[in-house]
Amino acid sequence: MSNYDVFIIGGGPIGLACGIAAQKANLNYIIVEKGCLVNSLYNYPVNMTFFSTSERLEIGGVPFMSLNPKPKRAEALEYYRRVAKDHNLNIHLFETIENVERINSNEFEIKTSKRNYSARNIIVATGFYDLPQMLHVPGENLSKVKHYYNDPHYYAFQKVLVVGASNSSVDAALETWRKGADVTMVVRKDAIGKSVKYWVKPDIENRIKEGSIKAYFNSNITAIHERIVDIKTPDGIITIENDFVLALTGYHPDFNLLKHLQVTLSNDEKQCPLYNGETMETNQKGIYLAGVVCGGYDTHKLFIENSREHADKIINAIVS
Repeated sequence: MSNYDVFIIGGGPIGLACGIAAQKANLNYIIVEKGCLVNSLYNYPVNMTFFSTSERLEIGGVPFMSLNPKPKRAEALEYYRRVAKDHNLNIHLFETIENVERINSNEFEIKTSKRNYSARNIIVATGFYDLPQMLHVPGENLSKVKHYYNDPHYYAFQKVLVVGASNSSVDAALETWRKGADVTMVVRKDAIGKSVKYWVKPDIENRIKEGSIKAYFNSNITAIHERIVDIKTPDGIITIENDFVLALTGYHPDFNLLKHLQVTLSNDEKQCPLYNGETMETNQKGIYLAGVVCGGYDTHKLFIENSREHADKIINAIVS
């Protein structure tokens, strides 16, 4: 069994930042990721553009040079590969956490899909992009329903229904429409989301206004069928023909893992895990949180740029 001072769950940008901080503090650490390196970023849409500028995405003192004012997904993947290589980070990929057990007040045993470990401290940096928020409607299990959106070409000349009005929903609607899809949006509220990127929001609003993209506001899907979708609108239930449903209604952290670790969650609908803002330590001694996982369902307040500092807070707390 391998023994570590710090066991980091999650190989995204914040998990890498924690590994770099542990390395600088001469702590014995390992990063374990269930998918590929920065798995969440890999699953972003192919043409995705970050809201942040490149310098706000930097970690480990490695400059992030971009050809664009705001970097794209491919540039970010290249950058974080370079970070991992330059720092020679100890990271195991495609390895799933199966069980975590506290042995005593100063030691945990961790079982993964490949091996066993023991560690004095655990950092949970799992992000939130792996688990979609479900619609909970009949037909959601059909193969035509996608909770992730990748390449717009796949939907060319198809009847596509996009659920939601966030950045991911708007990007999917615009990109698939520009590849020839017949796009309809179903939006629970009365307008496109206020947090949509400022250079994209006028585009989607104008496409809706001119009728190029159809939109039903104050509406919800009630059922999904093989060739049609039922939508509840202010004017009643309507049925439209449909080939694909892109249910881009958001994502959430792995609450099951947090509960397994006996981390306390808030009693309200946000289910924010409780932690010390100075040290990032939870109610469980030796278990720390880093990154977007700290926000529970309230995922829009934490990003790479404002959670990079979690890494130094945690390692300083462990060292001291």
